[in-house]
Amino acid sequence: MNQVFITGTDTEVGKTYVSSLLIKYIKQHKRAVTGFKPIAAGAEQAFGELVNEDALTLLESGNVALPYKLINPFCFEPPIAPHIAAKKAGVEISKTALSNHLGVLKQQELDHLIIEGAGGWALPINDNDLLSDWVSEQNLPVILVVGLKLGCLNHALLTLSHIKQSGVKCVGWIANYVDDGMLEQDENLQTLKARLDCPLLAIAPNCKNDKPKLQVYQALNTALNLTN
Repeated sequence: MNQVFITGTDTEVGKTYVSSLLIKYIKQHKRAVTGFKPIAAGAEQAFGELVNEDALTLLESGNVALPYKLINPFCFEPPIAPHIAAKKAGVEISKTALSNHLGVLKQQELDHLIIEGAGGWALPINDNDLLSDWVSEQNLPVILVVGLKLGCLNHALLTLSHIKQSGVKCVGWIANYVDDGMLEQDENLQTLKARLDCPLLAIAPNCKNDKPKLQVYQALNTALNLTN
């Protein structure tokens, strides 16, 4: 099973939006694919359980029928930092628990698994660990979603630097147009292309587009192992 971890330069940069587009793109290649949102904060009761909108989006984007709990094992109602939400709920998030849940998914009949993080790269999951520590232990390749908005240059460069320091391979980045009002968007995009030391894999259109579709570069097919 091919796995990739989707992180972002910040919260609200479109990780779920991009992840769902990636899942749909993989489906076009006739591969069995689903998303995995191990941790989510911000949920409501539906179908007799707490569900998170982003996790539901990932589940509905895939082509494999799986229980919601497999896609989003740690789900908390308040939209706050997950480690704080977990404490309030009396739940412990650990790297071991995350690995166990991933292990269950590995037993499913999947060709690809798109794993979406929460918040940004350096997300605390408990008093000692970051989600990025778990990504490093699992040796997951990473795709960085850069939300094109004011401040994205600093956020992208700092995030990529931290990813590299974690010993994780960033296979590339995806530009996501999250702010229609951003000045000099194209110039910022060119600066990112020149300064980020990994390939631009795709460009995501604004989510208000009626039929959003990734502008894909060949490097994305290589990163997702779709070239075979």
